[in-house]
Amino acid sequence: MQIHTEKNQKEIKQHGNFEFPVHVSQESIRSYEQGSFLWHWHREIELTWFQSGQIEYYVNDKKYMLKEGEGLFCNSNALHSGYMVDHQDCHYISVTFSPRFIYGYENSLLQTKFVDFITSNESWHSLKLSPDTGWQQDIIRDIQRIYELSLEPSADYELELHILLAGIWQRLYRYYASLPETEHHSQKHLKRLREILTYLQEHCRQEISLDDVAAHVNICKSECCRFFKKYMKMTIFDYILFLRIQNSLPLLLQGESVTKTAGMVGFSTPAYYGQIFKRYMGCSPGQYRKSHLNS
Repeated sequence: MQIHTEKNQKEIKQHGNFEFPVHVSQESIRSYEQGSFLWHWHREIELTWFQSGQIEYYVNDKKYMLKEGEGLFCNSNALHSGYMVDHQDCHYISVTFSPRFIYGYENSLLQTKFVDFITSNESWHSLKLSPDTGWQQDIIRDIQRIYELSLEPSADYELELHILLAGIWQRLYRYYASLPETEHHSQKHLKRLREILTYLQEHCRQEISLDDVAAHVNICKSECCRFFKKYMKMTIFDYILFLRIQNSLPLLLQGESVTKTAGMVGFSTPAYYGQIFKRYMGCSPGQYRKSHLNS
């Protein structure tokens, strides 16, 4: 399993539906290929409660080490990704919901006064929720309650979830409203990161040079390398290889030959593809296909 995104890294997944835009799920980091989920974003807000283990979690330019009992608020449109720690699994509950679920209709007072106040401030992209802080522990308990309700929905399940999520939002609003007034931080660097990620996604099957990437975002090559590694924790070249391997997985499972798959995703030779595949996946392409088709 892996996160599927559009070329601009927006996740391709429906989080609930128009009538009830809420999605509750139990997740495991080990269920994702390579023990990590790729950088992505969505318009929905995401609340997470970590049930067991720990995870290395990135939101925009912030890194978190999150463990059992803690939680995370991830704001609308924030880029995020997660990685396994020490080859150990991490189980967590994810609650994603549209901001519209809180405010009801466009341009309502609830939207303009209470929701946009948080979602429009990109410097408030995320917040770690600690069980040692009273109001944050209350949010964690409500996330747990939402999960429990999702397992055995009552007749008024949707109404109860709305009440719980509105209560969570009220606590978040009171926290952010209590902070000293500061200028909104420039998010030009995040716009640039999205532009680079989109460019790499669109062209990763082709030969890409550092000159191409740097020219696309109008910066010099050295700054492009430094900038990308700072936020992505890997080089541009390593990320291209990572994308190519990820793109090759569904082709292998659809029955394409290793030779054809290598060419389709941008590798010069099947041997080089096999070498890189084993580095990232820990097995050969043939072994990967056999193990997944037999499972």
